Amino acid sequence: MGLEETVDKMVKGEIPLHEADKYLEANAAMVARRLAVERITGVGLPNIGSTVIDYAEIKNRNAENVIGAAQIPMGIAGPLRVNGEFAKGDFLVPMATTEGALIASVNRGMKAITVSGGANVRVIKDEMTRAPVIKLRSVTHVSDFLSWFSSVQDKIKEITESTSSHLKYVGCSPYVVGNNVWLRFSFQTGNAMGMNMVTIASERACSFIEENFPGAKCVAVSGNMCSDKKNTVVNSLMGRGKTVIADVLVPNDVVKRELKSDVSLINEVNLRKNWLGSARAGSVSQFNAHFANVVAAIFVATGQDVAQVVESSSGYTWTEVRDEGLYISVTLTSLEVGTVGGGTRLPTQREALSIMGIKGEEEGSSKKLAEIIASAVLAGELNLLSALANKELGKAHMKLGRNAKS
Repeated sequence: MGLEETVDKMVKGEIPLHEADKYLEANAAMVARRLAVERITGVGLPNIGSTVIDYAEIKNRNAENVIGAAQIPMGIAGPLRVNGEFAKGDFLVPMATTEGALIASVNRGMKAITVSGGANVRVIKDEMTRAPVIKLRSVTHVSDFLSWFSSVQDKIKEITESTSSHLKYVGCSPYVVGNNVWLRFSFQTGNAMGMNMVTIASERACSFIEENFPGAKCVAVSGNMCSDKKNTVVNSLMGRGKTVIADVLVPNDVVKRELKSDVSLINEVNLRKNWLGSARAGSVSQFNAHFANVVAAIFVATGQDVAQVVESSSGYTWTEVRDEGLYISVTLTSLEVGTVGGGTRLPTQREALSIMGIKGEEEGSSKKLAEIIASAVLAGELNLLSALANKELGKAHMKLGRNAKS
């Protein structure tokens, strides 16, 4: 069946949109779906259809029922000096966003950090988690189950690691409510963000549990104690993905010259806004000014799972007034990033990663990306706190966000 006939049948409802792939080559199927949508809705979609993506490369991997692509402006912030274990040197950082003034804001913070000697950054924990919920008959069975599960850790390690050569079993923390047990498995997943990897491993572990402990039933491989795409206390305390800390001491003269601000005012804004304000609002783990802005922009640019911005932007901004200047640090408790798989295989996202010298399969590349992101978040916090202290926030958005004169 040719393209026009396929489009005609989809418009008439004789075949659903997703079945275009049965009759046409992948990219032709994408065009057919778009043409059908245009005729059904009466809306032309030339811009959505303008894409460099080869649908054959993403079919059954990244998206379904594809009709084209969404385009978001991408800018560059930097150079940013990073003194990490994996990221060392000056980096240009790609950011994809529709929020005017964001890149300029982060760029100013990066300049202040760079002239101060750079951001010191370390990944202090790297574990991806999955927490299936197991149903048992009663609390006595729970007690017996926990004892048995502790005794079969070597087997759990063997089973889970057999699912991928890149996966390493770290351990498991059980949590109990009544006759329910959540097994919060932790794994190292190499350069992959690892969500699919740990899900497959956890499913295999659950099959072993059901086969070998009478009455145990896995209700769901994800029982929300993981916790994926949710802002939770367990992620804040235990970490998920990469826990990263970045800091810098900004000398007094740099605060005055580059940020046009005052150390004491910046510190007061941080304490009263990020700490007291967040506490009064009932924040769980968002004691920061705008981690999500920077994390989301880099996630979109580099092909990360954008929904994971929820937990990846959890964290804390800390400041201290010192004789030499302003000490500022950011702690990202659950930064979930990868440099292979997922959206990182898309063409523009691969290019964005290459701007930072990141090669997906290179050892430590995902930690390198995490260190750069944390350093960029530090720059964003430093500048926004300065802008608030200087009462510049509204002026910046008027000038850059609304294309209006200040």
